[in-house]
Amino acid sequence: MLRVLGSPRKLCHGVSRREFLHAGSLGMGGLSLSTLLATESAQAAGDGFGRAKNCIVLFLYGSPSQLETFDMKPQAPVEIRGTMEPIPSTIPGLPVCELLPHTSQIMDRTTVVRSMTHDYPIHGVAYAMTGIPIIDVAMELNPRDPRHHPWFGSVVEYLDRQQGTSRSDFVQNVALPFHFSSKRSDQPFRAGPYGAFLGAGFNPTWTEFVGDGTIHIHKERAGGQFSFDGPEPYLGTTKDSHFRIASTAPLPNVTTDRLDRRRSLLSQFDSARRDLDQTSAGSSLGKFQDMAFSLVGSPEVAQALDVRNEPESIRELYGHTLFGQGCLAARRMIEAGTRLASVFWDEYGLAGDAWDTHVDHFPRMKDQLLPPFDRAFSGLILDLEQRGMLDDTLVVCLSEHGRTPKINKAANGGRDHWSKAYSAIFAGGGVARGNVVGSTDAQAGEVVSRPVSPKDALATMYHLLGIDPHSTIPDRTGRAITLVPDSASVVREMLA
Repeated sequence: MLRVLGSPRKLCHGVSRREFLHAGSLGMGGLSLSTLLATESAQAAGDGFGRAKNCIVLFLYGSPSQLETFDMKPQAPVEIRGTMEPIPSTIPGLPVCELLPHTSQIMDRTTVVRSMTHDYPIHGVAYAMTGIPIIDVAMELNPRDPRHHPWFGSVVEYLDRQQGTSRSDFVQNVALPFHFSSKRSDQPFRAGPYGAFLGAGFNPTWTEFVGDGTIHIHKERAGGQFSFDGPEPYLGTTKDSHFRIASTAPLPNVTTDRLDRRRSLLSQFDSARRDLDQTSAGSSLGKFQDMAFSLVGSPEVAQALDVRNEPESIRELYGHTLFGQGCLAARRMIEAGTRLASVFWDEYGLAGDAWDTHVDHFPRMKDQLLPPFDRAFSGLILDLEQRGMLDDTLVVCLSEHGRTPKINKAANGGRDHWSKAYSAIFAGGGVARGNVVGSTDAQAGEVVSRPVSPKDALATMYHLLGIDPHSTIPDRTGRAITLVPDSASVVREMLA
């Protein structure tokens, strides 16, 4: 039987050919001889292969406007350019929005891709972050649709486990700040960050937010049909806010000693919450029962997620907001041994919230969205750099699509869904510094040079993590499925 020898590093970090030549077959568990040969070939070719030891994904759900972030068009008519002004950044010739003053100062550590493009202007988180070749609204609203492919982090964890390079005693695929799409009203869970055909055991390990918002806000949609009134943690959080592994908070009348005697988290949860297995939280707990048990009492995980352990100056660097403190917790988890951490800027209180700015676009960008993002993103890049972690940590900030060039006539202006041209930003882990890839027309509505699909971005992310993007994993029937479609390729202009 094949044994792929364990190593503290991936293929590109020094595993020799001899370490693979142990008697047996290479066909099990997603590894194949062709995959290994392709990986060795990519390693020999260089081009940043395997430069990133780990990865932080920042997903801005709802889709920010390219015109108010990294692809401003100050010469366009006002109905296109809007009301916000550009300011210079540390990349010559690349201005950013005036509401991103901190980010403007760290742009020279990044690569901006201004030519992201695809054919699906819906909230397809699954399309942006999995290998699935198509998406539709029914799939978006159904995480259990059998057509889905596994989340990027789930694939990375699966392959790491198959290759014996994953830490089995620590969370390797964590997602913050809470179960995706669980804090909005009147809608089902959305698809995207799940193990899909790899099984629920490869869902991300979700955290939960412990704390309160500090700024009261009233939000409503559809003429008041849907509304939220209360503290908004994405605007501000209390100083005692932190994170913990979801569903492992102490249950009534359940002590650690009792847990230790029974050695079973699931039995405790089943007795306290019999509907748990019908929820996203319950399915996530099915990952590895022994791991789930260890997480309850793991001081290492608890310490990493508890951002209260950071000096106040560092917490302020990220900003006391849910997204800012989530980015800080992601850095702490990476530092403690996590391979991939995902931080979602998710809807809160209402469906159609977060960056989905069909209405009140300019007030929301000014008061709700850009300033917290500015502090969090710039703080993360600076903190990683100061700790000597940026070269080894790939930071990816992206979304499903962009927003329409022309402002609609909704209250306070709005921009609708637009996937023909939008921006994403990358840093660290083998990404070139001070770099711009692609361009758009005078209205930021069409790509005019170097189109980049979400699948190309995924291929590049896999490549930087030392994974051949055209290697395969088995679906439910054992059929080999490539990580990205054959048409996708590494965007070499992004690489250092």
